[in-house]
Amino acid sequence: KKPRNIWTQKEYLLEFKMLNTLESLFTLARERKKTPVEGSYSNKLLNDKSFSKKKVLEEINELIEAVENDTNKIHEAADVFYHLTMYLEANEIKIEDVMEELNKRKKWVMMKIISLQKF
Repeated sequence: KKPRNIWTQKEYLLEFKMLNTLESLFTLARERKKTPVEGSYSNKLLNDKSFSKKKVLEEINELIEAVENDTNKIHEAADVFYHLTMYLEANEIKIEDVMEELNKRKKWVMMKIISLQKF
């Protein structure tokens, strides 16, 4: 029996908005890389891999601290997404490839679950 996904209109719109927001972030990174804007912080991250790496590590640490202290978690998580996106793009790591890898892992996990259910 195939599991069903049941979405209310509100949930569907929320998911669409989330995906649209992430897509806009990836598009911004690619546009800034292709057509730099003078003085752009995004361009600084895209052009200086060392600085970009430093910022990703800094933002991850800030997120961990925020979670542990139960303060600014959402703000810090957004910073991690932004800086990680710029870091990936600066290093020629395409989000499409990351998503494909995640899909492969999801398939592997599902196959494992199914094989375990047979026993």
